[in-house]
Amino acid sequence: MKVTLQNLTKVFPARDKKSGKEVVAVDHFTFQIPDGKLVGLLGPSGCGKSTTLNLLSGLLTPTGGRIFFGEEDVTDLPAENRGVGLVFQNYALYPHLTVLQNILFPLQNLKGKDKLSKAQMLEKAQEAAKLVQIDGLLDRKPNELSGGQQQRVAIARALVKMPRVLLLDEPLSNLDARLRLQTREELKRIQTETGITTVFVTHDQEEAMSISDIIVVMKDGVVQQIGKPQEVYDEPANLFVAKFLGTPPINVFSGGVKDGKLYIGDAAVLDVPGVGDQEVFVGIRPEGFVPDKQGALCCDLKNVEIMGRDITVVCTHPDCENTAVRAIVSAENKIDVTVPQVRFNLKNNKVFLFSKDTQVRVGVEG
Repeated sequence: MKVTLQNLTKVFPARDKKSGKEVVAVDHFTFQIPDGKLVGLLGPSGCGKSTTLNLLSGLLTPTGGRIFFGEEDVTDLPAENRGVGLVFQNYALYPHLTVLQNILFPLQNLKGKDKLSKAQMLEKAQEAAKLVQIDGLLDRKPNELSGGQQQRVAIARALVKMPRVLLLDEPLSNLDARLRLQTREELKRIQTETGITTVFVTHDQEEAMSISDIIVVMKDGVVQQIGKPQEVYDEPANLFVAKFLGTPPINVFSGGVKDGKLYIGDAAVLDVPGVGDQEVFVGIRPEGFVPDKQGALCCDLKNVEIMGRDITVVCTHPDCENTAVRAIVSAENKIDVTVPQVRFNLKNNKVFLFSKDTQVRVGVEG
């Protein structure tokens, strides 16, 4: 099911009556979600991603704009008539019902031509349970399940009606790190097998990048960038996107361009043909550093963290806004920890320039 948002806007009344300033939670969001894709809405708390999800589900009414499922305008359609499946952070299972009864519940409320026989409902519930691999737990109550198993019940309950669109609101945030990794892989498998168009809300950029076909990065209700995860990581549109994506985060320096060369401090660290003379923010991904005793960028060495396959060189630089510069290099590099400084060359494709005024990315030729 293709989903289209046209200038979708949601404005809430002023929180502070004295100021009278309204809160624009979603600001003219226009986007088309392709049929059968998993889209991650990504951003910090308060960026408008959950509001967008609630507008899609029908739990909130937009202040402006339209929502289409396929060619059908569903903007004014009640939530129960939209054909969406919802999975929330807190699972919202009925504690007094078994797993099977929880999954059956949405089917038991179907009416008219959609009403099913008991045999049909049982068959669909068992299929949904098998899809999320909890078919051996159907007689248990929610309090007898782990957090991951409860989440699977919630997903099965959302899938049992085969919704037109599946909406997931931070569904993994209550799980521990290992279970979160396992469950997100399961989510991707389930979505691929069912082919249901899915919108996944999270503040965890690693989570969004790992399973999404497309990510939408939001800030203060405004879409900052839309694209395939790797493309957005490799080609950030502005400084906010560059900072938000990546673990460890991007290293940001104050720098300047003069005569086609990029300077950090007094050091010319890179050729940047085609860029006019200006002051810039310089973003360098942790994997963008190449240790070299003759390297152009000199940093004060603080620590070397051995990670097995990789080494993280922790250092400082007076023009870096990060507390520490973190450079991830191959373990084959021998870093001399007895010296006070370490020098690097930089990989062109891991260095990004941003306007000091607008924070929009500055293009580089060649």
